[in-house]
Amino acid sequence: MQVLKTNVFRTIIAILLLLPASAAAQMLANSVNTYSPYSMYGLGELSSKGNVVQRSMGGIGVAMWTNNMVNVMNPAAYALTPQQSFLFNFGMEGAHFRNEQTKYGTDKKIETAYNTVNIHDIAFQMPLAKNLGLGFSLTPYSSVGYNMYGDDLSQDIAGNVGRVRYQYLGDGDVTEVKAGLGWKPVNSVAIGVAAIYYWGNIERSYETKVSNITGDGAYSSTLGVDTYDVSRFKLQAGIMWNPIYRDERILTLAATYDLGGPMKPSMMKYVYVDNVLTSVVRQENDSALPLRLPHQFSAGFFYQTLKIRVGADYVYQNWGSQNSSFIESGGKGVHVAYTDTHTIKAGFEIVPRASDVTHYLNRVAYRIGARMGDYYQTFGGSRVKQYAVTAGVGLPIRLFGRSSVNVGFEFGMRRPESDNIKVGEEMVGMIKQTYFKASIGLNLFGEDRWFVRYKFD
Repeated sequence: MQVLKTNVFRTIIAILLLLPASAAAQMLANSVNTYSPYSMYGLGELSSKGNVVQRSMGGIGVAMWTNNMVNVMNPAAYALTPQQSFLFNFGMEGAHFRNEQTKYGTDKKIETAYNTVNIHDIAFQMPLAKNLGLGFSLTPYSSVGYNMYGDDLSQDIAGNVGRVRYQYLGDGDVTEVKAGLGWKPVNSVAIGVAAIYYWGNIERSYETKVSNITGDGAYSSTLGVDTYDVSRFKLQAGIMWNPIYRDERILTLAATYDLGGPMKPSMMKYVYVDNVLTSVVRQENDSALPLRLPHQFSAGFFYQTLKIRVGADYVYQNWGSQNSSFIESGGKGVHVAYTDTHTIKAGFEIVPRASDVTHYLNRVAYRIGARMGDYYQTFGGSRVKQYAVTAGVGLPIRLFGRSSVNVGFEFGMRRPESDNIKVGEEMVGMIKQTYFKASIGLNLFGEDRWFVRYKFD
């Protein structure tokens, strides 16, 4: 008699994998992932890469050589999936954003806050043959979310027209779908290649509202809506090499290269007057933004023993070189240009005693990390620095099992190099942002050999 061993994890995975990809994508693409004035331009705010484990360690992962967890950052890791097994990852993230702006020449501060919750990643790896694996992931690439307004307080407007308010709103996401192959030709080397598809929709609107009319003429409120549709492919290649590969310790050096190229999101512009459609200003083919994705180079190391894991990554993106002639102008003439970015990440993990059968806390993985780098846009010539510290824990689901529930935390900030910039003829205060993110992820490993039939006499 042959009996196929069942497991609750298989049930969960079956349900999630049977969800249509389009439905999962809509969940990623239609929910607000951020609330940041920095997302007013281009593709918005770029999302943090990696699963909960990787983001809890500062966002490292290029060289994370492991056979019990999905690695969405380097396609070479797909080759490490054990035979007769299946790796699955599912993660969610909630965030609290707080923005602060000081009015130029005064001590007056304006503060806003907003909370978001959304799915962050869905991914799996599976073996195709010995030393050959397939990987798939669905993650957010960038997010747009803001709601700001300003009143025209000039005496001419107030006396001749009335109260005029300019309001700016934005919402949308770009989703990244990655599918690739990894191959391990020898025990100490793995290589991989992946195709990445970006798609999504971003909507930005700007409205002029007139109220408390003081003049004699007729005045109408005007609403403009810009919609951007993204649909583009690019390629990624990766390699991992172990100069040290022993049972008790492994040192891995790795690198990835992402091929950039034209993104050119198609754009439609609409103008409404008193909520009545009057004209389509531009058509799709005439108004595609000349925005290009950067070439990206990542390199890192990862050292692991039976007790600790430590690593660091460096990431370079040539946003500025790819978009040197593209400058956006926001409300009232804010000039936004693109700049090359350099990011450094580091992380550490310790498991006190993984084989301790009596004390559960000794089997828990404790993680910390940090990240620092540049924002990919400049505002009025001012760069914006990004900093983050991270922490997290990995809670094993059962004794000697590799499946786990992972919880991560991140505290970060964006700080402009200049406190004030010149917009038109006026000086305005730059926005300082802080945020706190909490994430939870389910890492499932086929430790009970899902694809093996057990035989009983």
